Amino acid sequence: MKSSLRIQSTLGLLFRPCATSASFSPSVTAPGLNAHARWAHKGTAADKQQTLIPKPTPFVPDVNTFLTLIGRDLKQYADKFPTWEALFTLTTDQLRELGLEPPRTRRYLLQWRQKFRDGKYGIGGDLKHVENGVAYLKVWEKEITPTTTWRKVINVPLDKDPQSVPKKEVLFAKGYKVKGVSTIVGPYALPVTKGVSKLQVTEGMWEHKRGRKVDGGERRRAEVRFKRGVAERKALREKMGFY
Repeated sequence: MKSSLRIQSTLGLLFRPCATSASFSPSVTAPGLNAHARWAHKGTAADKQQTLIPKPTPFVPDVNTFLTLIGRDLKQYADKFPTWEALFTLTTDQLRELGLEPPRTRRYLLQWRQKFRDGKYGIGGDLKHVENGVAYLKVWEKEITPTTTWRKVINVPLDKDPQSVPKKEVLFAKGYKVKGVSTIVGPYALPVTKGVSKLQVTEGMWEHKRGRKVDGGERRRAEVRFKRGVAERKALREKMGFY
């Protein structure tokens, strides 16, 4: 019995995990190092703040353009935001103090701020070749077979031939297509010449339209329409001489 116990204890010593590595593990002997690593990984508050501020794009270079695009008459508050950074860092309480009312206006602005951070732009937001708020769209052609030609809408400077653009540099314009041979169709596309259209910053281009109350809104719609039907039937009977 004693012999078997000695054998078990000996085997336990042989197969026990090495304590040396654990004793010198930074997590055991130097917890401060781990804390420092975690702090360095998280970064400073200033670094976090910078990540919350997206870079302007060629189509949306400043505060006024952003507020003009999202509509709902928010461009009237452009002077409330002295910088691009202020536009993307002010809290909802600070926006209220600046006079952005009613609350749905602040919510709308906050929603579009987050969408812009996520790169979810409205029409034209991803275009690269923009000058003074105007982007030009042209028809780019690629011959697939002797009888088949592939036509797409791309964004290029006005003075550049679309066929001279290398394939790897071609920037397709999302939301636009070619109708027929050279007609560009899509939202806010204004024809310039054959195969050329322009897209200009316009108020409300990215606006999410609010719903309209019809017949009193959802809660009273059935009641309003019933009463209207009663009145119309009564008027019809009176017209036919039943009263």
